[in-house]
Amino acid sequence: MPKVSRNKLSDPTVKAATFDGRPFKLHDGDGLFLHVKRGGKYWRFRFWLGLNAKAKPKERLMALGVYPAVSLKEARRARDDARARLAQGLDPVAHRQEQKARKKVAGANTFESVAREWWEDLHRHKAAFAERDLRRLEMYIFPHIGSDPIVAIDSLRLLNVLRRIERAGKTPTAHKVKDVCSQVFKYAIRTNRADSNPATGLGLDTLRPKNTGKHHPAAETPEQLAQLLRAIDGYGGEQTTMAALKLSAMLFPRPGELRTARWEEFDLIEGTWDFNPSKGGRPLLTPLPTQAVDILSGLRPVTGPQGYVFPATQDDKPISNATLGNALRRGIKRHGLDFDAVPHGFRATARTLLVEALNEAEEVIELQLTHTVRDRLGRAYNRTTLLDQRRDMLQRWADYLDRLRGSVVSLAEAAA
Repeated sequence: MPKVSRNKLSDPTVKAATFDGRPFKLHDGDGLFLHVKRGGKYWRFRFWLGLNAKAKPKERLMALGVYPAVSLKEARRARDDARARLAQGLDPVAHRQEQKARKKVAGANTFESVAREWWEDLHRHKAAFAERDLRRLEMYIFPHIGSDPIVAIDSLRLLNVLRRIERAGKTPTAHKVKDVCSQVFKYAIRTNRADSNPATGLGLDTLRPKNTGKHHPAAETPEQLAQLLRAIDGYGGEQTTMAALKLSAMLFPRPGELRTARWEEFDLIEGTWDFNPSKGGRPLLTPLPTQAVDILSGLRPVTGPQGYVFPATQDDKPISNATLGNALRRGIKRHGLDFDAVPHGFRATARTLLVEALNEAEEVIELQLTHTVRDRLGRAYNRTTLLDQRRDMLQRWADYLDRLRGSVVSLAEAAA
């Protein structure tokens, strides 16, 4: 698309625009304009398809809503989203129509509607058990995820519901309900309403949320970390997945904190990420190394500027932890590594090597890990943020990771 000036309009100008008997347009730039005509003010996005093709480009118009229901800011956001689709080689109008169609299908295939359809089929064959199973769904599942599209329910969503039952002191019932849900998901897969069964793998240990002291598999030495970083770089998966894995190693947040990160939390000019830790800690302002800013700047035209930084294929959902874990395992397998690792393991790796390889202060590391930091006397929580120290530490860590990608650095070499 031709490059033109942008954001030329202002809120007062848009508000003051009035139809005077002849339609007219107010252009904001980058294809966005306000069409003022009898009946209202309409946002439109003008673009061309096939600019790089030999055939003549096709001019298209995309409706973005009616002012004032859609503000100038919201219209610009919709324009930027549409231009991001164009940068991916997609027709934003066709993409929006496809998303609406998917929502319509997903809305018709909620968990409850599929479960009741499954139950009707089951009732014809196992009448003695059917009423009991339906009652369990009605009591424990439908009130929480019954209205969710069945294709959008992942393992974590289901697990949270099952844990409600377990916390009520009904662990055996939780397992029985899980088994019923599993049958519903299997039925949805058979009838092409779902692609996977999130109840699979939710075993007894998963439903007992207690501290077992289990350690997450992780790279434990510079040599292993170097191999793991090269495996990630060489895997070549989806851009969002690869970016999430690289940032996991660089910033070592909890996987859920990164997966659910939103663009509104990032300031790429100041180089910061402001988020709430998933375990109830105080909001943490994380300084971003230059390498992290580069990764996010490259990703923003694809998934930004609003919403989830790492969106899933389904609307309004972030990528799942399984997506990151599976990508990491495939990279490990493809490169023949002799150790295992999971996304959460980057936290243990950083905790170990920041001390052993880079001689970083443990209180700075613990604060970045969003672990509780107490004062020397242990009487009160330490409320310091150590922002400058953490910025320096994370930049040294990111530089260290870059060195590891090129050649294995020994502990002695890294500390020098």
